[in-house]
Amino acid sequence: MATLEHKASVAPEQTVSAAPKADERMRQVSLATQIMRRPELGAVAGLVLVVIFFFLTADRSMFTLAGAMTILAPASQLGILAIAAALLMIGGEFDLSIGSMVAFAGLVFGVLLINFGQPLSIAILLTLLFSGVVGAVNGQIVIRTRLPSFIVTLAFLFILRGLTLVGLKWATGGSTQLRGISSAVADSPLLHLFSGQAFEGFFLWLARNGVIETFDNGLPKVTGVPVSVIWFIALALLATWVLLRTRTGNWIFAAGGDPNAARNSGVPVNRVKTSLFALTACAAALVAIITVLDAGSTDARRGFQKEFEAIIAAVIGGCLLTGGYGSAIGAFFGAVIFGLVSIGLTYTRFDSDWFQVFLGSMLLLAVLFNNFIRRRVTGER
Repeated sequence: MATLEHKASVAPEQTVSAAPKADERMRQVSLATQIMRRPELGAVAGLVLVVIFFFLTADRSMFTLAGAMTILAPASQLGILAIAAALLMIGGEFDLSIGSMVAFAGLVFGVLLINFGQPLSIAILLTLLFSGVVGAVNGQIVIRTRLPSFIVTLAFLFILRGLTLVGLKWATGGSTQLRGISSAVADSPLLHLFSGQAFEGFFLWLARNGVIETFDNGLPKVTGVPVSVIWFIALALLATWVLLRTRTGNWIFAAGGDPNAARNSGVPVNRVKTSLFALTACAAALVAIITVLDAGSTDARRGFQKEFEAIIAAVIGGCLLTGGYGSAIGAFFGAVIFGLVSIGLTYTRFDSDWFQVFLGSMLLLAVLFNNFIRRRVTGER
């Protein structure tokens, strides 16, 4: 009888302990929490606020099609750099040499066209290849020496800028600007892929049908979309797809979040980070090619301080300085905010020098906002 009583007293406890616990991974998350988890939330909110600000203070011509294209042109060039910088930051590293790489790649590109007489296709290919090798060297130095990427790429910032100055003086006989590029590539079929306007025929059709504004002679005030904008949008979509839909994207997040755990899980962390450094350098080379072809020349100050603006745009877009978290679309919106403010101030009565104040303020607010959202979502203190 005692045994039966003992079994009866124990059975309920055993039943309770045997009940399966709900898996936290299967727990449903509210829509608000899902939105808050998105790294680009701060950039979207910032873009809305900036648009409202200029809508209240700027001239209405800013919100025309011509005004939009004027804003998107510089935003797209910065955005190409920002997207690559965002991928690298998600992977846990920085590249402070990206601005100097724009100038250095412009030198390589110009010398290949003018001094060595190479066709545009070969010059583009060799410029991208050479820049990628320099970026991979950056990555290998970081990996093999275990020095912070901040220090290594800061050194390359000065090295590449100095090599650009020396190289331009050698190529031109003493000048820091290399000209004559427009005439050297005038007959190339690849020119329209990297310079000028896209969809010109479509915009002409819109003008003839009264859809967009025209001059008195019937020609459209906006002749097309800058090619750099097409590259910008395409790279943002491609980078987003890679991050969210491919194994490579998972590797990037893992390499930046916890490199040791990623290695133990079979992620080739060193190869991922080296590839990201090479990709960042190639993005700088692409910007150099676009800007050199548009301007018809290259100079030593090209890309000056763009490394800081690209990193700020990536941070505004939701990238954490600690790595493992971020968004290419967020960097896209961060670059658009830059273009909107830098050009938008010219449509207002405010001094354009306020742009520098904006840069610092947006960086600080973005970091504070991202940390606040992360703590709310993850429960960190």
